[in-house]
Amino acid sequence: MTDNVRPRIDRYLSETGLADRAAKVVPLTGDASDRRYVRILLRDAPSQVLSVYPQAFDVEQLPFANVARLMAAMPVPVPAILGHSNELGILALEDLGDVTLQAHLGAATRAEHAALYRQAVTLIARMQQRGRDLTSDRYLPYGIAFDVEKLSWELQFFAKHFLEAYRGAVLTPAGREALGVELLRIAEELAAEPRVFCHRDYHSRNLMLHAGQLYIIDFQDARMGPDTYDLVSLLRDSYMDFSEREVDELIAFFLALRGVGADRGGAGMEAGLFRRRFDLMALQRNLKALGTFGFQTTTRGNPVYIQYIPRTIAYVRNNVERDARFWRLREILSAHLDELK
Repeated sequence: MTDNVRPRIDRYLSETGLADRAAKVVPLTGDASDRRYVRILLRDAPSQVLSVYPQAFDVEQLPFANVARLMAAMPVPVPAILGHSNELGILALEDLGDVTLQAHLGAATRAEHAALYRQAVTLIARMQQRGRDLTSDRYLPYGIAFDVEKLSWELQFFAKHFLEAYRGAVLTPAGREALGVELLRIAEELAAEPRVFCHRDYHSRNLMLHAGQLYIIDFQDARMGPDTYDLVSLLRDSYMDFSEREVDELIAFFLALRGVGADRGGAGMEAGLFRRRFDLMALQRNLKALGTFGFQTTTRGNPVYIQYIPRTIAYVRNNVERDARFWRLREILSAHLDELK
């Protein structure tokens, strides 16, 4: 742990009366953020997880706490907040264990796999529906959105940190302009779609299996965006493989939850349009993920994400090959990415 993290944890345990009850402090593997996590094993009660922020905060203004209140009201399963210290920058959370959806699926049967993903898709539908019902300026996600600026920034992040920094592409002024035109088209089309509540990072590593059900974590960056966003995050997940049949079935399941069935008049057309929007969102999301992987590798010196690059590029390749509207983007990118040729 860094120099000031452990003293802050010890002080928190002392001030909350947990010091005498704490049997052990166990460091946990963190995410790509600057937060640190430890598990507090207690002798006489369930363990807790401390999320240690880099600096002091006001819990009333903390995005995680704000969004947690919203998601609990939906309700969808999220870890309970058990305590906090504004001064020490520590949030105490219900311990959901160590089993992510990604980890569990390695030992799951086909039936368990299907059931868990249906549960995950059902939670998306609930977040969208209840998120609409609970709209209020008290909650931070309703004040921010995947607008043109945000979506474009993420796509330019891909160009800078993956294409140029990680793959070493040298873009000419004309090439950079042509790429920018194609990326802006994607951002503008997505930003024009009606917006719903989006978790923003809804994938197999942010779903925990605890007490027989899925719990949602890492939701502090939730915002408004396309209704395809979270479904894309789940089904075009850089950490998991899916067959096209599985993707088709889960998209159909999601649409059925919304009352769209293939046997209803006009439903087939609606499903087709949804899939077209799904593929566009997937392309943006996967390019953004490649940018993150490149940034973590070249700027943060964290190579763990390299293993997920081939799968993510394969998603991009399948999308630009599937739809003629991406031919120009494929032409530009294939000059620098052999996988797209």
